[in-house]
Amino acid sequence: MSGQQKVEADPYFPDNGDPRYRVHRYELTLDYRPGPNRLAGTARLNAIAGRAPLTEFQLNLADFRIGRIRVDGRAPHYVHRGGRLRIRPQKPIRAGAAFTVEVHWSGNPKPVGSPWGEIGWEELEDGALVASQPIGAPSWYPCNDRPADKASYHISVTTPSTYSVVAGGRLLTRTTKASTTTWVYEQPAPTSSYLVGLSIGRYQTVLLGDAGDAGVPQYGHVPARLLPQFSRDFARQPAMMELFQELFGPYPFGEYAVVVTEEELDVPVEAQGLSLFGANHVDGARGSERLVAHELAHQWFGNSVSVADWRHIWLNEGFAKYAEWLWSERSGGSTAAQLAAVAHRKLSLLPQDLRLSDPGRKRMFDDRLYERGGLVLHALRCAMGEEAFHRMLRGWAGVHRGGVVTTGAFTTHVARFASRPLDDVFTAWVEEAALPPLPSLGPPMPSRPSYPPSNAGSG
Repeated sequence: MSGQQKVEADPYFPDNGDPRYRVHRYELTLDYRPGPNRLAGTARLNAIAGRAPLTEFQLNLADFRIGRIRVDGRAPHYVHRGGRLRIRPQKPIRAGAAFTVEVHWSGNPKPVGSPWGEIGWEELEDGALVASQPIGAPSWYPCNDRPADKASYHISVTTPSTYSVVAGGRLLTRTTKASTTTWVYEQPAPTSSYLVGLSIGRYQTVLLGDAGDAGVPQYGHVPARLLPQFSRDFARQPAMMELFQELFGPYPFGEYAVVVTEEELDVPVEAQGLSLFGANHVDGARGSERLVAHELAHQWFGNSVSVADWRHIWLNEGFAKYAEWLWSERSGGSTAAQLAAVAHRKLSLLPQDLRLSDPGRKRMFDDRLYERGGLVLHALRCAMGEEAFHRMLRGWAGVHRGGVVTTGAFTTHVARFASRPLDDVFTAWVEEAALPPLPSLGPPMPSRPSYPPSNAGSG
């Protein structure tokens, strides 16, 4: 099947996503049996065509058996091959018209291949989890898999009653019938497909702190054996939430949950309103506290404010990295300037051939991108001064809440708050590969931390 118009594919993942239309809501109804790792699902997508009529369109879906497909209630022609589901409706969809797509699928979900190994749906020894960044979402549901196509989600999961189901969003209902339980979640905030998180396991649920009338409900879903360590390692998360709301503006979602799996994970993974940690990130000594801050910060930077395409991933990771440094600084640890100096020394010993503005697909998760991204924020703080920098940071998260951004949009935003042009800072740190000199802050930070180590039940 051939398309009737030329469209711009994602520069890093040209086979993922279709910019000719957008989805504004997904309704997923899933039945999962952990023993045989069997998934059966129905997806209903409410979508809107773009500026040209659609004689065909594409979804991404891994190697499942297709039961049936309907477009506006009518059976289309379709081809499912190589992770792409290409659909030709009986009648072309008018430009700008709303339409619905219904897909029934089933099979044994498994991760999809990527330059960083297998990602997406992962069968655990006892349960399953989803960690989709950047292209793992089609491993378990049909989607328009591009970060800029953000939609609301209604997710219903039926599984044996001995398991808990955790998804990003508000738990609407939990209904038990015979030996199975159906969990229904609603995420009204615009969500990129890779950020739809899901975890199925045997968890104890705990409340992290007292949300109060105006606070954010924060939950932990943890294996019972890890609760003592978890209660210490995540004790300061409510204080982080308080600080980040001060620095970045109101938390962008209705609630926040963290899941700790029984198994080890290489790194924690953010999802919309949800973060996934491995058992190896819980040691009872706060050994991974910077990662707790990092994943929480992603709720503002990466999840609420999302990249238009993956070339701009430093806007996710650099901001979350700098949030780690800000938390350390405000909680009595090393200052951001000290941590910036450490990062700068580390980068000075490594090859200087990575350009933040377009790192390339193979390097989009390079450790250097995270560290240098944090240094960009520190360089801007040094150049702008404290007040202007923090107004800029809060404004960035507020103006683009629920939206998508690019590096160019960020440079334009910064210019509104800076007292002088900062083209030299962006050229040196973002556009060029060579490492610039370490910037330095002006006046020292206050000596008394705002969030001392004794906060939030620390022992």
